[in-house]
Amino acid sequence: MPIVIRPLGLRDYEPVWSEMKSFTDQRRADTPDEIWILQHPPVFTLGLNGKSEHILDAGDIPVVNCDRGGQVTYHGPGQIIVYLLLDIRRRELGVKALVTKIEQAIIDLLLTQGIDGQRREGAPGIYVGNAKIAALGLRIRKGCSYHGLSVNVDMDLTPFSRINPCGYEGLASTQIIDLNDCPPSLDDLSTVLVKALTKTVQAPL
Repeated sequence: MPIVIRPLGLRDYEPVWSEMKSFTDQRRADTPDEIWILQHPPVFTLGLNGKSEHILDAGDIPVVNCDRGGQVTYHGPGQIIVYLLLDIRRRELGVKALVTKIEQAIIDLLLTQGIDGQRREGAPGIYVGNAKIAALGLRIRKGCSYHGLSVNVDMDLTPFSRINPCGYEGLASTQIIDLNDCPPSLDDLSTVLVKALTKTVQAPL
């Protein structure tokens, strides 16, 4: 069954989160999986395991307590957001296998830009050296996933200094524009990433 790709543009976080939950609650055994591609206005999101002390100084940026896994992260314009609404039970995918596939798709995207992205044991996401370039956090309900991943492309990284990203004090953040002077557009990078995700999610284990 093909995956439906939905480009959503720039959307506020909370309405999209609500739509993800509704989609997951209402889907049936024959509902096609979907991948949503978008950007968010500035927002800090705090996952189920999140501790408020990791938000050092939110300032004028809103904080949303959400139901994904993980700690605190930042979303803002210039960052690719991809939400994966997948029936992982139907695809016979475990959560760990799904995370591995997502991370591999991000690594493959970065390789197209000459960037060597790496996994870190016990710290989901992708790193370049000691700096984080991509984050991921999922929620599994009724055998289906929602939430997803973010990749820093060409954004203001300053808000990351107002938090302990993913709960790690002093964790540096980086982005594609700082590692490749002439990257493709955000839309083009999103297309490459979604193709990689679609391929790896549908590939046999």
